[in-house]
Amino acid sequence: MQVSVFIATTLDGFIARTNGDLDWLPNAEAEEAEDYGYQTFFDAIDVLVMGRHTYETVRSFGEWPYGDKRVIVLSSRAIAIPRALTDHVTAHTATPTEIYQQLRAEDCQRVYIDGGQTIQGFLRAGLVDDITVSRMPVLIGSGIPLFGSVAADIHLKHLTTIAFANGIVQTHYAVVKESSTDAAG
Repeated sequence: MQVSVFIATTLDGFIARTNGDLDWLPNAEAEEAEDYGYQTFFDAIDVLVMGRHTYETVRSFGEWPYGDKRVIVLSSRAIAIPRALTDHVTAHTATPTEIYQQLRAEDCQRVYIDGGQTIQGFLRAGLVDDITVSRMPVLIGSGIPLFGSVAADIHLKHLTTIAFANGIVQTHYAVVKESSTDAAG
């Protein structure tokens, strides 16, 4: 099972303003011809795991953007899931490791992790295989960071970098697992 992160950040490393606002992201209408590989990535996943804050932000957009793709929302408290989404969206209080084990037992092939705290939790648990970060050409000075504290360094192997004409730079990394570094040393 492959666990992937695909996310946009400001150049200074924030995924949202302090209040959760995403107004710094490129306007979808202005960039209609380019999705930066997101749809191809999304089509290849079996399930999306996100945190409650990300779920609530996405719900505020109006139309549910994930269609009938399975979505698991991690939350330590109850959340309201509209009836129209209950066939595809479930809420869990499980840890990243418990969710990983459940999805692996279900023979999921590719899992997409979204949301700052959720990404950080999966990284700290050593469960992320690759990370694609699209850095937007904007500095906002403060906000919600993509990465938080970790108990030990997390080494990454550069796979690809694409620079788009509008200044967006997208980099794809593989997460170097501990067993890989242990075997080499």
